[in-house]
Amino acid sequence: MDLVLHLCDEYFLDKVWAKLVPLSAFSTSPEFFTALNSSSPILPLVTSASKWSQFVAHLPHPPLAPQDIASIYESASTSQAITAVSAWPRDYIPRQLLSLCVLTLFGIHALYFIFAGLSYKYIFNHDMMRHPRFLKNQVKLEIQSSLRAFPSLLILMLPLFQAEVMGYSKLYKGLDTYGYTYLFLSVPMFLLFTDYCIYWIHRWLHIPFLYKMLHKPHHKWIVPTPFASHAFHPLDGYAQSLPYHLFIFLFPMHRGVYLVLFVFVNCWTILIHDSDMITGHPLEKVINGPAHHTLHHLYFTVNYGQYFTWADRVGGSYRHPESSLDPLLEIQDTKTE
Repeated sequence: MDLVLHLCDEYFLDKVWAKLVPLSAFSTSPEFFTALNSSSPILPLVTSASKWSQFVAHLPHPPLAPQDIASIYESASTSQAITAVSAWPRDYIPRQLLSLCVLTLFGIHALYFIFAGLSYKYIFNHDMMRHPRFLKNQVKLEIQSSLRAFPSLLILMLPLFQAEVMGYSKLYKGLDTYGYTYLFLSVPMFLLFTDYCIYWIHRWLHIPFLYKMLHKPHHKWIVPTPFASHAFHPLDGYAQSLPYHLFIFLFPMHRGVYLVLFVFVNCWTILIHDSDMITGHPLEKVINGPAHHTLHHLYFTVNYGQYFTWADRVGGSYRHPESSLDPLLEIQDTKTE
């Protein structure tokens, strides 16, 4: 999230925060502005503060010494630049937290509706909606469950995002900081590490006590659609997303690569919930794809992995997708009766 926040600050958030928390709001003394205007002819004379500025003046802010404010104003070359100054700088934690909240909420909603919507329209087999275990109004219920989970999930994830922004992770900027070999190897490292961690977290979530309390809401969708991908208890989603964040606190990773992978894993989560049982492709013994996860929703105790099948094979929970297990057959059977 540090890269996302940096880009958003650069292109529009600086201007937004300059409007919301203007620097001038914290220095409303006429004597102060008189002294300030007399030292710089390009500064507009301020005689009164707006109601919004009066309200903002009561908000907490970093220490603002008059000489620092004067320095910021005097460094501005135009009146337009002068107005684009916020009393909350980029490194001010309350500003970072609020920015992260808005960006994360917007991002997860956009990603969810765009990619789940595209998958639902172009990949999901709508015949599955006639399956006997497909719930009434299921798509609506999946979306409602996801939307209820997002705010709570954000609150849980916010400390991790903030830690990333404050530089506590091992994210780095330069492509060659650790060499190009490591840059490319960090991708399979990330996938293997997170896959193995998620395998065990997911499997533990099927322990009866934890399952009933946390994971059962997600298995309400026996025949899921892509909109079920994020329809889970917030603590369930938080637990299964922890490995993505844990990785960058343990291992160096380029922040651009991490952002791409973070979007990818969310898209992958959507993809494997399309109830697809296409079998026979050469990678199905290696990649834990939609067919494998469809079996997980049908049989509950198989195929816990996220991307690969190796952890399930080692853990004895692997079930190979076969055409005879396709839930679509149940629809065809009911049509012939």
